[in-house]
Amino acid sequence: QVQLVESGGRLVQAGGSLRLSCAASGRTSRNYVMAWFRQAPGKEREFVVIISWNGANTYYADSVKGRFTISRDNAKNTVYLQMNSLKPEDTATYYCAAREGASIYYSASFYNYWGQGTQVTVSS
Repeated sequence: QVQLVESGGRLVQAGGSLRLSCAASGRTSRNYVMAWFRQAPGKEREFVVIISWNGANTYYADSVKGRFTISRDNAKNTVYLQMNSLKPEDTATYYCAAREGASIYYSASFYNYWGQGTQVTVSS
């Protein structure tokens, strides 16, 4: 079992920046693909970005490409999401997710472990 705890969400003005963190605990000795998803009210949960188990590969949704950057520090069991040039449409609850192994999946249904979410609100 892996437990994930997100932090860093808050209210920010459009054009601003935030850094989200996702701290993992439990069976972190295994290799995990990590991802960030987000869900806005009334909408389905959507893929934002994925990072491979060793951090060598990243995959971004077109809507955030060039603005968001994912990174991971396996020594600290933590994944980060740096969000710049935030837009009101980025407003959502952001969830950290993990999947054991090396395979990359863009659908939330393939991820076994989830955090509780952190709210990001971007005002115009």
